[in-house]
Amino acid sequence: MAPAGNLSQRYQRSMHRLQARLAGFYKPITGFVSQPEPRSIGSFAKGRQLAAGNIMLAGHLVEAPNAMLWDIDPPDLMFAQDAHGFAWLDDLAAAGDINALKLAQDWVFGWIERYDTGRGAGWLPDLTGRRLIRWIHHALFILQGRTPEESERFFRALGRQTIFLAKRWSATTHGLPRFEALTGLIYAGLSLKGMEQYVQPATRALARECRSQIDETGGIPTRNPEELLEVFTLLTWSATALKEAGWTPAESHQKALRRMAPTLRTLRHSDGGLARFHGGGRGLDGRLDHALLQSGNRDMNSDGLAMGFARLSAGRTSIIVDAEIPPQGRAAVNAHASTLAFEMTSGRRAVIVNCGSGDTFGENWRSAGRATPSHSTLYIEGQSSARLGRKLSYGGIVREVLVEGPKQVPIEMTYGLDAISFNGAHDGYVAKYGLTHVRELQLSLDGRELSGEDLLIAIEERHKKTFDRALEAVKLEGIYTQIEFHLHPEVDANLDLGGNTVSLAIKSGEVWVFRHDGVAELSLEPSVYLERGRLQPRATKQIVLSWRVMEYGTRMRWSLAKAQDTALAVRDTLREEVSTIG
Repeated sequence: MAPAGNLSQRYQRSMHRLQARLAGFYKPITGFVSQPEPRSIGSFAKGRQLAAGNIMLAGHLVEAPNAMLWDIDPPDLMFAQDAHGFAWLDDLAAAGDINALKLAQDWVFGWIERYDTGRGAGWLPDLTGRRLIRWIHHALFILQGRTPEESERFFRALGRQTIFLAKRWSATTHGLPRFEALTGLIYAGLSLKGMEQYVQPATRALARECRSQIDETGGIPTRNPEELLEVFTLLTWSATALKEAGWTPAESHQKALRRMAPTLRTLRHSDGGLARFHGGGRGLDGRLDHALLQSGNRDMNSDGLAMGFARLSAGRTSIIVDAEIPPQGRAAVNAHASTLAFEMTSGRRAVIVNCGSGDTFGENWRSAGRATPSHSTLYIEGQSSARLGRKLSYGGIVREVLVEGPKQVPIEMTYGLDAISFNGAHDGYVAKYGLTHVRELQLSLDGRELSGEDLLIAIEERHKKTFDRALEAVKLEGIYTQIEFHLHPEVDANLDLGGNTVSLAIKSGEVWVFRHDGVAELSLEPSVYLERGRLQPRATKQIVLSWRVMEYGTRMRWSLAKAQDTALAVRDTLREEVSTIG
């Protein structure tokens, strides 16, 4: 589904089409070896919206009551991928009423009618694996009330996709796309009659992928927490399916699960959502808890490092910091210039956030979301600590990778009698400005105060010369620097005390107060919150500290503390009604 690209990409697409057509000559499948059990979780609300004709995929809303999904002209590549991946089948199954059932059956058999011969945009190995998993999970739902002839067509289509996947899974990108392809192949091999010969090669390949893509800390090369959750979920599903069929998952498969579970717990905020870094979101509601429960892993998280992120937590407060160099190479196609940025959550309420991934809002928002000013950290002269460079393909999508980012990110965490401290630095601005950014965060043990200090230092003599040249370029007026703290849209922010502090009221009833040392200019400015499942970015605000750097060393101190009259414990039971369309 990648756009026209180089010869290698065109060759791969041609081979996909050829193998999809050849798969139709094999002996048809007649049924399941065993009754499949659905494990993927859908949204009842999204399922009802789909059944009502509100088709929301990849950030695009198409209002088409009673329409065939395959009659709709996809607004973009991501919409087409979501359609052919069939994850929306989880939502229709969650709704489960007669309207959802009819729509699911119409769209599945409509796909078979149009695309089963190998035509269309859905014949990529990762999309085929994703589609097979959903068809097998919800087979009883799909076949409810259908004729024997229709059931035969359904199983024949499953068999064709399985054979295609067996031939083409190795053409997928390492990482999530290959995990999707191999998990789909394992599912099909275990579930469908006559396909068991594919189980052993697929499990061996999955074991190799676990060894090469899951590091000793339970992290993945993209450093995307939500993608880590997706990989963990796929590995959990495949391990469970293998065990139920009497197979033993490979040791590297099981080791990967044991390493990933505590890492995911470390990357989860106190509100249950994942930290939103490097293209990832909070994760689907319930997905993380369900995956951890299915895995059977009970290892607890702890403050410290996981997949290059540092976590500090105390009381009701959690803080997660990007504390490593950005992803490299092909893994950087969705990476953000977010080094030393942090997010903060109090109880069930996010307070300080990153703007998030703009993937579903178009190319301009996608690029803006990846820039340093879209994160809660320091930046110089409006520029990012890394830039977008050459284009590479990941999962069938061609995007710019992040290049020329920080090369050194030394960090240290200490645990004192009254606070947890994080100290980190990066050299992303040394080449152009000669300045190293140093950030210190200190969270009190009761979780009621976060103290911060950001420093810019020209450390070596050559760095000072670079700084001098940069200063001359701006006619000795100072190098313009800002620190931004992006706020969650549900935070009510107001300037107080003549513009010297900012009060932050959150819906739990807590009030936090932001202060600084008076060196910089404090302002409250517009910002955006980017999240999947919405048609437009949500308006929000950001706290901004601005000043001009004139010397080899400068520091900025700030704090964020609960107001004195805020209770130690808050009963926060209000649940928000989340719309996937608004």
